[in-house]
Amino acid sequence: MALFAVPPPTRYDLNFMLLGIPVRVHPLFWLIALLLGATASSLIDLLIWVIAVFVSILIHEMGHSLAMRRYGQDSYIVLHILGGLAVPGSPRVGGRWNSVLLRPMQHVFISLAGPLAGFLLAALILVLVAASGGVVFVTYMFGVLPFPMAAIPNGDNVVNSAVGVFLWINILWGLINLMPIYPLDGGQVARQLLVQSNPSQGVRQSLWLSVISGALVAVIGATMFGSMYMALLFGILAFQSYQALQDRGGGVF
Repeated sequence: MALFAVPPPTRYDLNFMLLGIPVRVHPLFWLIALLLGATASSLIDLLIWVIAVFVSILIHEMGHSLAMRRYGQDSYIVLHILGGLAVPGSPRVGGRWNSVLLRPMQHVFISLAGPLAGFLLAALILVLVAASGGVVFVTYMFGVLPFPMAAIPNGDNVVNSAVGVFLWINILWGLINLMPIYPLDGGQVARQLLVQSNPSQGVRQSLWLSVISGALVAVIGATMFGSMYMALLFGILAFQSYQALQDRGGGVF
């Protein structure tokens, strides 16, 4: 889908290698990170937010790329205005491209590896806080949803702020990314599983599931989180799935 297409390179890109995997950061990535952190109470909190977004999304995409490497597939990472992409192949013109035929459950593992990497990062942070004498506790979002948090009593405010932001991004956005909305990770998993169980109608079913889930998350983003970015992003994803469904002739489950 065009919304998640790889953006063309620019002269302002940040390029580097991580664990042998090429990474490119588009300049608009920094812009959206700043906009999402615009409600920060101070410049320090804004800086913490931007760093946490960069590190967390990079770790997420590294999870996908390392899973691809496990199955012999080359990949590269692009961080852009909508987050990140782990792209099969090579970013170099004429570069090496291992064309690997992956089985459905290998595709599922690759899709799940991104959120899993984020959850492992969050778990590591919780362990480090506990090991340093801090406390790990559970809060309830909206009075219902349990959410793990951690803090170091009498610790540095900057450190505790960073801990909270990293946990928020890696756990909450990891869970949202597992929603069955195409082309997010949960949508990729849902499509693979539905096609496996119903080859003729699996794609259509996955698109209907994406439309409903995307619309639901868009409403939740606008009402519960007060995030127009979240509402707009998932509204667009739901609409794109609906368009794809119409291109396939519409229909029901």
